[in-house]
Amino acid sequence: MQISIDGMGALEVEQGTTARELLGQLAKGKHYFAVEVDGALVDQDFKIEKPSNVKLVGFDSEAGKEIYWHSTSHVMAAAVKKLFPETALGIGPAIAEGFYYDFGRPTSFTEDDLAKIEAAMREMIGADLEFKREEMSRQDAVALFERSREPYKAGLASALVDERVSVYRTGGFVDLCRGPHVPSTGRLGAVKLLSVAGAYWKGLDTNPMLQRIYGISYPTQQELDEYLARVKEAERRDHRKLGTALDLFSIDDTLGSGLVLWHPKGAILRNVIEEFWRREHLRAGYQLIYTPHIGRAELWQRSGHLDYYKKEMYLLEVDEQPYVLKPMNCPGHILIYQSKRRSYRELPMRFAELGTVYRHERSGVLHGMFRVRGFTQDDAHIFCSREQLPEEVDRTLEFAIRMLAAFGFKEFKIQLSVRDPRHKEQYAGDDAQWEMAEEALRQALERHRLAYTRAEGEAVFYGPKIDMQLLDSLGRGWQGTTIQFDFNLPGRFGVTYVGPDGKDHPVVMVHRTLLGAMERFTATLIEHYAGEFPLWLAPVQVVVATVSEDNAGWASEVVRSLRDADLRVEADLRDEKIGSKIRDAELQKVPYMLVVGKREVAEGTVSVRSKKKGQLGTMGVAELKKNLLDEIERKL
Repeated sequence: MQISIDGMGALEVEQGTTARELLGQLAKGKHYFAVEVDGALVDQDFKIEKPSNVKLVGFDSEAGKEIYWHSTSHVMAAAVKKLFPETALGIGPAIAEGFYYDFGRPTSFTEDDLAKIEAAMREMIGADLEFKREEMSRQDAVALFERSREPYKAGLASALVDERVSVYRTGGFVDLCRGPHVPSTGRLGAVKLLSVAGAYWKGLDTNPMLQRIYGISYPTQQELDEYLARVKEAERRDHRKLGTALDLFSIDDTLGSGLVLWHPKGAILRNVIEEFWRREHLRAGYQLIYTPHIGRAELWQRSGHLDYYKKEMYLLEVDEQPYVLKPMNCPGHILIYQSKRRSYRELPMRFAELGTVYRHERSGVLHGMFRVRGFTQDDAHIFCSREQLPEEVDRTLEFAIRMLAAFGFKEFKIQLSVRDPRHKEQYAGDDAQWEMAEEALRQALERHRLAYTRAEGEAVFYGPKIDMQLLDSLGRGWQGTTIQFDFNLPGRFGVTYVGPDGKDHPVVMVHRTLLGAMERFTATLIEHYAGEFPLWLAPVQVVVATVSEDNAGWASEVVRSLRDADLRVEADLRDEKIGSKIRDAELQKVPYMLVVGKREVAEGTVSVRSKKKGQLGTMGVAELKKNLLDEIERKL
């Protein structure tokens, strides 16, 4: 029987060859450890009974990482049961980076415990134990875990709807699992357990609190060491730590979780971003608008948000009428559009707003400025005709790339999210609308030669979208631009324009954000630059420091001259040694420091020190000013 191996060509195998046997024949090393048959990942003992398209899976794919990390979580659970047999097993999935496993245990795991667990895991990896799948009835699985005194596993098994379920055995360890796994523990390489945290069973605070051990594994120690180095660097860049160190923002429980207090320096940074945003939007043909922070619940009922997002909305009462804190800006934009009858001559109409919205996020998911309850979104809605749509999508995509590049983001991961073709009934709009919208988005991406992945079933119910993840200086992805069609709101609100024929025609409506939320985007900038912002963004661009009190007069004149040019300057006239002043400016990551001593006073100059380039020598104030303004203009 002939099968086709992706990247290897045709291969003759016996009918009934298992995935495990195929890996043993073609991938005796550790690179490949799983098999995909006709597009589906299969268990190691899956038998290939007919000619098929086969792909060998390794750690270099997302599916491979998930299998690898999930298999490592089983090894960790087996090690825990060996060392602490009284521990009850919860769940142990792979996550975006690594894996975790939840355990029920009366005493907390310590650092010493983690070291022992790691050592036991390495022993199991060295023993090269097979992962063996076993199928049984659901009732037998429940009985198995009840006999083993595993209440959480027994509960999971009893809740399954399938009559037949699978478990995996690794040595003497058994776990309820769908699989697949690597062939044996010897396929795993270097492991590291990272931390322990509390986690409620099934995420419900009415359930018992379990202990969650997080870990990571890689095929080689070098790869693991590189990952740990990246984690350390990410910790150095953590926007929460830098936000405090640089006095940019804070979140105070006295005010409320998930609500950001912008300190003066953080407010300057945000204002620079927003002023640039406003200027560029006006140049791009947008009209700036404002909408209120609250609105009648009836509006949100009509829009459909109250039905879909009620649990995430803040409800209040005004004059015995139900109101909500605004969770989205779109209904207000529609009301402004509908404030008068619109002609086709007015289209496209582009409304943009830095609109503050409020969403009731669960406390467990709040995270610095990345996940908050009140945030300001760089929102815009485009009202156009169907004929204008391709050009508008092109303009928006080009605008997004240009805007993001100005902030230092030039690499992206792009996803085209479309509906699930098997369940069209779950989506608003008809086939013609979806085909038109998907084609407009696809063609725009291809005209700009942007690589993207097509994700079926990832569209929201009201339309397809483009999502652009920004890749920062560490290669991490952050949510950025979204270009989203809406087939729901125009129909609910009857949004139309008067065509050349004098009749009403339905408007095509596009939602889009370029930067996303100001809070999240600012946090991304902090981590991207590790707080060391380019000159045009830096809250304090220049510090003028004196060598002695005698130099204060000239230093103050320099400050005034630079401020007259709209540069953000601070004077350090303290009675401190100049070395101490330089160190403080370095810690605050100020781009330029100007030192004024006896010589500089006599010559009418300053000694210029760059955070990036070091000492630049003495310079006249006029020359310095010109250089700084040129650097700001070029956004270097």
